[in-house]
Amino acid sequence: MVETERKRIAHEHLTEVRRLEKEVKTSRGRLDVAVQASGSTLTDVYGVGPVVAGLLIGYTGDITRFATRHHYAAYNGTAPIEVSSGGKKRHRLNPRGNRVLNHAIHVIAIVQLRQPHTPGRVIYERKLAEGKTKKEAIRALKRRLSDVVYHRLVEDNNR
Repeated sequence: MVETERKRIAHEHLTEVRRLEKEVKTSRGRLDVAVQASGSTLTDVYGVGPVVAGLLIGYTGDITRFATRHHYAAYNGTAPIEVSSGGKKRHRLNPRGNRVLNHAIHVIAIVQLRQPHTPGRVIYERKLAEGKTKKEAIRALKRRLSDVVYHRLVEDNNR
């Protein structure tokens, strides 16, 4: 009796998981079509797929509302905040800004870090050679990637 009920519940859960997998696949397909229809070149950046491009396009909105790349970095939370004590100048994580955009840029950074010979990996290793900590190097990479995303969105808007 207990074993039969356990199998029935497991079968229901498995059916639900399969249904959700189909929904995810369908949603990703629709998102891919929407990103391609937008004419965006964001997917040409290493580490940006249709999901990340959709997040960047959707949460950024009209790119012309940002006067410069610095304003965009402040909006997405990749502009570092200076915390200085005495003669030492340091920068820390910016907790402000749009956290979804920040996460999307973080995903791009991690994808680029995992592969050798990517532009992100080169920047990261250069920052480490300059004496930065790993977290500081990732923060610097995210700021650079924010600039790349900004310029792509501006170029797409101008076309």
